[in-house]
Amino acid sequence: MKRKWKEELNLLLRIMSTHAVMRSQIIAEKLGINPTDLESIEVLLREGKITAGRLAQETGLTTGAITGVIDRLVRAGYAAREEDPGDRRKVLVALNVKRVEEDVVPLYESISRSTEKILRNYS
Repeated sequence: MKRKWKEELNLLLRIMSTHAVMRSQIIAEKLGINPTDLESIEVLLREGKITAGRLAQETGLTTGAITGVIDRLVRAGYAAREEDPGDRRKVLVALNVKRVEEDVVPLYESISRSTEKILRNYS
């Protein structure tokens, strides 16, 4: 009995992981950005204003790659570069929360409802 429970849990975790990846892909596509940019938006939602270096650490990307992400987010209107009031040499990446709430959040809500329906089969 114990083994069956572990196998079902493992299956559920794999299903959830697949849905998370696919969800990010679908949402990013609808927004006209790539999944890496979307994941960076999620980090900024969680962490608030942070440096590019910190965003690179949180995403696992190189600082060079994160510069491209920030450039794309700024062009798309989802983020802005701001001077750090504590250290004028530093630049912070700030999320345009209003734009994210208007564009991104509704897409997550829609896809989350679909995921919930699938997961109900495992409760």
